[in-house]
Amino acid sequence: MGERQGLGDGGEPRDDQKIASAGVGRRHPAAAVFDALGAEYERAFAASAAHRASLERLLAELPPGSRVLDVGSGTGRPTARTLADAGHRVLGVDVSPVMTALAARQVPEAEFRCADVRDLPLTEGEFDAVCVYFSLLQLERADQRALLERLVRSLRPGGLLVAATVPVDAAGVDAVFMGQPVRVSSFGAEEFTALIARAGIAVEWEHSALFTPDHPAGAPEPHFFLHGRRH
Repeated sequence: MGERQGLGDGGEPRDDQKIASAGVGRRHPAAAVFDALGAEYERAFAASAAHRASLERLLAELPPGSRVLDVGSGTGRPTARTLADAGHRVLGVDVSPVMTALAARQVPEAEFRCADVRDLPLTEGEFDAVCVYFSLLQLERADQRALLERLVRSLRPGGLLVAATVPVDAAGVDAVFMGQPVRVSSFGAEEFTALIARAGIAVEWEHSALFTPDHPAGAPEPHFFLHGRRH
């Protein structure tokens, strides 16, 4: 249900890992959830064929050396790792210090920031692509709408947005995810598509899949992937 200052092996910051903190003034509840899950999350979702198919589609459309924002970058795999391996310049953002540290170790070619993306300064048209894989689910619906509009503005004209969610009609619902208590808000597939279109994206591709995380507390969940382009 989402991807999520790195340290060197000796526990000291490594200059080549390009890690920064955005000086966030609020700590989102999701940080505690994904701090607790750590690498366990990556293992649970590693077999998602739909996620990898989405990344392959994105790679086929990106110009060489593209600048890509990975929202909710998690452990850096598979998204940041796949993009960096293809020669793209990746900025990953995640609220979890544990996840961000894992990502920095696993994908040293990318830059990672431990931050709430709602507080991240974004410049008009600075990215060629923005990836939002399952990273909206623990935001309230109003925050999801506002963030999507900001993310779209951060794309250059014709830039690519890739988003994935669990397409259920839920507003502030308490649930348990891989043994961790979470509060979830989401939209059904049609409403999610309309939301992204209203933010300024021409939707070009959608895909639905059912996936069960490889975890003792994993349960089947619907996944919805969407690709589009800024007008």
